Amino acid sequence: VQLQASGGGLVQPGGSLRLSCAASGFTLEHYAIGWFRQAPGTEREGVSCTSSSDGSTYYADSVKGRFTISRDNAKKMVYLQMNSLKPEDTAVYYCAREPLTCTVEADWYDYWGQGTQVTVSS
Repeated sequence: VQLQASGGGLVQPGGSLRLSCAASGFTLEHYAIGWFRQAPGTEREGVSCTSSSDGSTYYADSVKGRFTISRDNAKKMVYLQMNSLKPEDTAVYYCAREPLTCTVEADWYDYWGQGTQVTVSS
């Protein structure tokens, strides 16, 4: 099982980035996938999640209306489109696999990608 996050970078406030999470070694459609982020000195925060079963999604209040999660099970990819980025969105972003349900509880996730750095700064 592998998850590989990519697409991070440096962007100005108000800009956009699309993060990608490439899944391998398992059947993506059977699992929920979550995006988390962690800034220096802070706890890991659940940002968004896409369910395996009913297509439901979750967004943290801090990103609602700006971020959009999507998945392409055939391509084994999950995406996080991030618009109207703010300096407080600066963090390392991780994708992770959850066997049961969409949740922001990091302890429920069994496999994690390596993270991709997002820096929002002018």
